[in-house]
Formats: sequence, structure tokens, C-alpha cells
Amino acid sequence: MQKAIGVLTSGGDAPGMNAAVRAVTRAAINKGYRVIGIQRGYNGLLHGECVELSCRDVSDIIQRGGTILYTARCLEFKQEEYILKAAEKCKSLNMEGLVVIGGDGSFRGAADLSRLGNIRCIGLPGTIDNDIQCPEYTIGYDTAMNTAMEMIDKLRDTSQSHDRCSVVEVMGRNAGWIALNVAIASGAIACITPEMPYDMNAIAEKIKKAHEAQKEHFIVVVAEGVNNSEGITKGIQELTGIETRLTVLGHVQRGGMPTLRDRVAASQMGYRAVELIDSGATNRVVGMKDNKIIDVDIQEALAMKKPFDTELYRVCNEITF
Repeated sequence: MQKAIGVLTSGGDAPGMNAAVRAVTRAAINKGYRVIGIQRGYNGLLHGECVELSCRDVSDIIQRGGTILYTARCLEFKQEEYILKAAEKCKSLNMEGLVVIGGDGSFRGAADLSRLGNIRCIGLPGTIDNDIQCPEYTIGYDTAMNTAMEMIDKLRDTSQSHDRCSVVEVMGRNAGWIALNVAIASGAIACITPEMPYDMNAIAEKIKKAHEAQKEHFIVVVAEGVNNSEGITKGIQELTGIETRLTVLGHVQRGGMPTLRDRVAASQMGYRAVELIDSGATNRVVGMKDNKIIDVDIQEALAMKKPFDTELYRVCNEITF
């Protein structure tokens, strides 16, 4: 049987995942492999939800958000017996390797499948949160930021009309990368992230001084990982006397057409993943550093710590008033 390369998307969906699936499919076929698309992540692998993909099957998907392979979380994959069951499924399909598009949890599954099941696995960082330690950039991050920025730009019209302060909660799980960049891009007066301490009195004073200087509306961006958006909203109104409303942007940030950057980055990463499998590599994560595509060992990638950009945070605080 002709050797195959499998591809799946796992965890939360991210714009650009389809571009990565397309790149993996076409690069693999170009090298003489069959391509097996696994639906609903590791859960689909365990239950045999596998389809063969042709070049035509991935036509006209590069511009689509979400993932045509669907995605799901799989708690069973934390148990060795199910990892071995998944490995047997890969071997029955004559897979030369498996490309896993997802986040930290997906990579841990890939590392276990590689170690316990002897399946060549390559991870691609697909998450809007940009919270994976090894790459500087993750698939979906740019689109999510642009979506949040556009939503805040629209919200500003209402804030201005009502002389109101809008507290906007953005996604990012436990990381403040989306919040920080969106705060600068939207001209927010304050940005609150899990990585940095914040002082409600200082934020209120900043708003009051701006109000005294004839500024009538305000945007405060809060990362969801702070876990206190309602309290922050209430505190600002109590300390400033300015009507303050909370808007939680939520999962709208996961959707929509991926930006050019996400489409190109996903295509580059997908292509490199196939090159790695074809060369015999395994247990690697493809990433981006200094705008160049790199790859590192999965365990090394999971052990890395991603430092918060304190310089960008300082810029944010000093130009927003």
C-alpha cells in the first residue's frame, strides 16, 4: 500500500488551520504520499473518522476560517491504552507520519504517540492565544487580533455617543498577548493582563485626568486570564463616576477569514512539516523565529517559557492617555 501522511486539527480552532491542512495535503501528494484527513482530532483517530484527501478536496479552503477536519478534545488520549490504540490505527493506514495542528495539549498527545506508539509526529502551532513557548508566532493569532481590533473600533462609536467607558474582555486563555497588541492598536487608555500587576486606583486616576482634559469616552482592554472583568468594570464606574459597561468579545475572535499573515505562515509551516516527515524526523514542533521557519523537539518546546513583552507593555501605558 502507498505510504500516507495523516493530518488532524486538535483543541480550539484557529483561523489558518485550513491553510495548513491544504499545504500539508498538497506538499505530501507532491512527494508521492497519500493523505489521510482525521476528523475531530485524536477522538476521531481513536474512532476511525478518517478520509483520504486529494488536491481537489482542499481547493478553495485557504480563505475559510475554522477547520474542515473539525476539532474536539479527547480526555481518553491521556491514557496509554488509547494512545497505543491510536498508533495501531495509524499503522493500519500505513501512515509514514502524522501532522498535528493545535496547542500545548495537542503537542503532548503527539509526543506520547511518538514515544509510546512509534509514530512520526510533527506539531504545528495552531492557537489564537500565541501562548506556545517555542514559536514567536502561532497560526490564528494575527486574525484574532485584527478581529478584536475591528470589534473595538465599532464599539468605540457607541462609547463616544454615550460618553461612556467600555471595558472589553478579549481572549487569550492565560496569556495577555492579544490584549496588549489590541490595546495599542485601538488606542485604549489601559490594558490589563495576567502577566502584569494592575492598580485600579491608578487606572481610575488616569481616566479622570483624561476626562478633565476633555476626553469623553474610554476603552479599557482586559485579557480573559485576569478573571475579573466584571469587578474591573464596577470598580472603574465607582472610582470615576463615569458610566462603564463590559463587553466580552468571546468566540467571535476565533472565526472569520484568516489574514494574509496567517495564510502564509500556515502554508510555510505545513510544507515544512511534510519535509520533516519525508526526511525521517519525528517528535518535532514547527515554529517561526525571526520570521524564519524552524523546528525543535516537542519536549524541548513544551519546557520553554515564553516571556511577556514588558517593553511593549511600557509603550502601551505611556502612549495611551
